[in-house]
Amino acid sequence: MKERTKLLLIIGVFLVAYYVPWSHPVIRQSGLEAFMMLQEYAREHVLTCLIPAFFIAGAISVFVSQASVLKYFGAQAAKLLSYSVASISGTILAVCSCTVLPLFAGIYTRGAGIGPATAFLYSGPAINVLAITLTAKILGWQLGFARAVGAVIFAVVTGLLMALIFHKDDASRTAGKIYLPDEEAKERTLLQDSLYLLTMVLILVFAAFAKPASGSTGLWPAIFAVKWYITIALLIVLGLMIKAWFTKDECKSWVEATWGFMKQIFPLLFGGVIVAGFLLGRPGHPALIPEQWISSLLGGNSIWANLLASVAGALMYFATLTEVPILQGLLGAGMGKGPALALLLAGPALSLPNMLVIGSIMGAKKTATFCTIIVILSTIAGMVYGTIVG
Repeated sequence: MKERTKLLLIIGVFLVAYYVPWSHPVIRQSGLEAFMMLQEYAREHVLTCLIPAFFIAGAISVFVSQASVLKYFGAQAAKLLSYSVASISGTILAVCSCTVLPLFAGIYTRGAGIGPATAFLYSGPAINVLAITLTAKILGWQLGFARAVGAVIFAVVTGLLMALIFHKDDASRTAGKIYLPDEEAKERTLLQDSLYLLTMVLILVFAAFAKPASGSTGLWPAIFAVKWYITIALLIVLGLMIKAWFTKDECKSWVEATWGFMKQIFPLLFGGVIVAGFLLGRPGHPALIPEQWISSLLGGNSIWANLLASVAGALMYFATLTEVPILQGLLGAGMGKGPALALLLAGPALSLPNMLVIGSIMGAKKTATFCTIIVILSTIAGMVYGTIVG
């Protein structure tokens, strides 16, 4: 951080402390909500979602060769393969907009093209099988189906647009460089590396497995009931793999890479959660911007209602599955079905904390473009859906 930036940060904190009327009831409530959201985030997401994701990102950056990443996700990779894999990744991961960040950072810093990388960034939290199923069950099958189709299409379209807009940047990232597999012989086979990464992904999936709605029956509640037994078993398997297949130096490099991602992402992420909590609060807990303001402006199917829903969804933080009860309340308060889909498509994939971290990874210009594409596509999808269903 530059000295000028440090000075401006200090001045900003001073001005906030000096001028914000903290004694006002609304401001005090907003400040409380900011730290309540931070506590909720720390308790429910850090240990079970973010920590496994950071270790996976560290493993990708150390043990996955750059040649492999470029083969499947590079700017010159076959588009059908790279975008197909990236656009359906959310069905496996089922993570929120913040948990996907370390994974995105891992593949992007290893040389993945901006198109496949941003397709993965969107699809990770957006194409969540459990969330889509819950949407169909609670909010209607039409909205659930529209969300599923829209999310897959959005992932591909967003990636293709980002690749088209920033094709020169992708070319400059690989210009003059030849990527070859590591020359030193590896003791592990490709199967062993794959099993090692798969085990960590499964740990993330089961540790972060969200609680199903009350009264639910079938596969999801059954998996939730035994998720910690499965997670512990997978941790034991992972420990045996590390002991048998990895050297001490490799483990040290893995931990150092993981720590590097944590230092880069955690401060911005926590700062973003505090700001989001101060402005919007938690579901059912008002903050600086009252919930009724949002619901009163989202009725009907006008372009402004859909645009506002998209922007509100992009700024708010949705933990996995929380968008469904929030939408249920907003629909009950008079929100239109078109704006509801717009919020569902923009909300889970974006958030203010998410934007801050993405900006530190791929720059402000690309981040602004990515967010703008998502908001515009969500607005269009909401208007089309609202026109169809009436």
